[in-house]
Amino acid sequence: GYWAAEKALSLAKSISTGHSKSFFFFNKKKQLHTR
Repeated sequence: GYWAAEKALSLAKSISTGHSKSFFFFNKKKQLHTR
């Protein structure tokens, strides 16, 4: 719940600022480190 909401908020933020690609790349790296 909370994680999904925060992810959606970050995604919206990154898109509005034009850094969606950087966000996705960073998110993938974060997931790799988490697992």
